[in-house]
Parts: sequence; structure tokens; C-alpha cells
Amino acid sequence: MKESQDLSHERLSQLNENDYALSDELVSRVMTPALIIYADKVEHNVQAMLDYMGGDASRWRPHLKTTKSPYVYGVMVDAGVRYFKCSTVREARCLLTVLAGRAVTDADLLIAYPLQGPSLTAAGELATAYADTRISVLSEDPLHVIQVPKNLSIFIDINPEMNRTGIPLNDYESIHAVAKAAGDRFRGLHFYDGHIHDDNATDRQTASHALYGQICSTIHKLGEDDLTCGELVTSGTPTFRYALNYPEFADGCIGESDVAHRVSPGTVVFHDFQYDSLLEDLELKPAAMLLSRVISHPQTDLVTCDAGSKSIASEAGHPVAFVLGRPDLVAKAPSEEHLPLQCTSADKPKRGDTLLLIPKHVCPTVNLAEQALLIKSDGTAEVIEIEARAHDLLADMPI
Repeated sequence: MKESQDLSHERLSQLNENDYALSDELVSRVMTPALIIYADKVEHNVQAMLDYMGGDASRWRPHLKTTKSPYVYGVMVDAGVRYFKCSTVREARCLLTVLAGRAVTDADLLIAYPLQGPSLTAAGELATAYADTRISVLSEDPLHVIQVPKNLSIFIDINPEMNRTGIPLNDYESIHAVAKAAGDRFRGLHFYDGHIHDDNATDRQTASHALYGQICSTIHKLGEDDLTCGELVTSGTPTFRYALNYPEFADGCIGESDVAHRVSPGTVVFHDFQYDSLLEDLELKPAAMLLSRVISHPQTDLVTCDAGSKSIASEAGHPVAFVLGRPDLVAKAPSEEHLPLQCTSADKPKRGDTLLLIPKHVCPTVNLAEQALLIKSDGTAEVIEIEARAHDLLADMPI
């Protein structure tokens, strides 16, 4: 933990504050706490990811749960990304609207969540309304497959020992049963190895490669049983590079077969310091920060800013954020509307001073905001909607 925190402070010192500067005129009008998104950093990170894919956008199926805005979805679509993954019906609808607005007819969306009840019905309605995009859902049970609307394809969710969802990797009989029940709607396997967080890169690669060998064996066995797997989706942010360098995935397919392999990191588009401390050599830049103001000096070595757990995610552990340009300000545990910062220098910020906070975990931080201030490459600013945040309530809401 301490090594990761020290590394984050080291990375913090390498960021150029001028790259994130906001004009005094703009700051004077912004009520805090406020989510700030930097367009040039978003574009940089998307291009960096395409470079990691060897320029082949089809190898990346980014998770949309992080960015949640039509603007960012549009940046990825305009960069040539056509394969996507999301968690919620609202995220799906938001992307589908962006695709329709750009007249994109070759996109593919995996709702990577075991939808149940009205949410499953709503996904089927989206597939009808946006028929130009192929839409799939996850399943882990033949009885669930029967409930999936016929216009939705199916990926089997595999549990790679993360123990969150999915069929255990070693339970081939159950995997086979779901694939058989899905019939010609069987698209592939979803294999999220997000539990691999070893501090050492070599250990992360060894652990992930061992799992990839097992899932490849499962795919080969399905083929021998005449159950064709079209795609394997692996890897969030901590392991995607190890998937890309796994020998059997080298050409974007599983060995010499026609089974496509794609990685699905999404945090990378905004980047944050939860993964920066693990993946310090990634050529990514923090693209979303929280503008906050100092509101109190509760004691000599403390200042408090107006960014509590209702505006910045706290579930990833402490410190929940790092202050740009101020490694001497160390975040303590937040309450709902307050974030105390321990000041380790004599340069204590004044009441009313603004601070830019880099979230430790950006994904749920974005979900807490209804709007964001987009800082464009030319320095101008625009308020954008975080349209895909939260969840729909009723399945019969307008689409």
C-alpha cells in the first residue's frame, strides 16, 4: 500500500500543472465541486490505446462504464472504435444514440452484465429500436438463456476466480450447457480477470497468462463439441497488455482459429491513480479531475475542501485523491461533503483557493456527476451531460 502511494506521489510530481490550467475568469464562475474533463487528454489516451492495439481498433472493446458521456463515446467512435462493452441499459442507450447520430451501421455492443427481469426486456427493446448495431448480453444459466429476447446474442460469462459473476472456469459441463442452449445466438466467452492486482508486473503477467491458457483450452474443447465460439473478451486495465502479448492472442485471434480476441479496458480513457500506481509505464494522462475549493482550516495542519464522498469515489480506499501540484496536501478520509487534507508544509492554501483533485478511482467519481465542464483543446469550455450515469427505473421509459 505504501509503495503504491509513494509511486502515485512520484507520478503526481511528473505532471505539468500548466497542462491542466484553468483561466481565472472560468474558475470564478464554476461552482464546486465540479467534474472537469480535458478534451486533449481524452483524445491522447484514446490514440495511445489504439497504438497499444497496433493500430487495430477492432482489438479494443472499451468498457463504457467509466466515461458515461455522449461526448467521449463520440471521440471513440470517430477514432474508429466499433466494438464496445457496457454494464447498464442507460449506457447502452447512450452509445446507441451516438452511433445512430453518426449513421454507424457496423458497431457491436456487449452489455457485459447478467441482466434480469425488466432490464433484460429493455435490452431487447433497444435491439429492436437500433437494429444496425449487434447487441449481446451475458448469461451463465440455460434457464436464463430462454428468457433472453430472441434479438439479443449471448456471451457466456466465465468466472476466472474473481468470484463476482460467471460459471467457474473449470466447470466445462455448465459452460457447454449454456452454449448449447444459446444455439446460433452463442457469440463467445466473457472472461474478466479484474482480480489480478499483483504489485509486480511479472507476477501479473504470469497469473494472467496461466488463466488465458485455461480459457483457450475451453474454447478448443467447445469447438471439438461443434459449439463455435466467435469471440473471447478478456482484460480490464491491469492486465490488457499481458493479453495483447500472450502468444496465442498475438494476431487478434485464438491461435490459428477464427475466434477473435479483444481486450476491454475502459478506465484508460480518463485514467486515474488507482491503476497509475500499478501501471506507471503506460503512456496515459489523467483526463478527468475534480475542481474543489478550500472551505475551512479546522486545525493548524489541516485544510478542508468541498469534495466529499458525494462527489469523489471513496470505495477504492485512502487516499481517495491526489492534489495536482501539491504533494504536500495528503487526503484523509472524506465525509459526505468534506475532504480533509493534511498539510505537510508551511504553505497552507487559503480559504477559497481552488484545487484540482485527481481521483484514485475515476469510474464511480464520474457517475456521481450529472454534468461536467469540458475543457476543449482551444482553451474554451462547454458544459456536457454525463448522460449515462445512474440507472433507468422503468422498462417502459421512452427510448
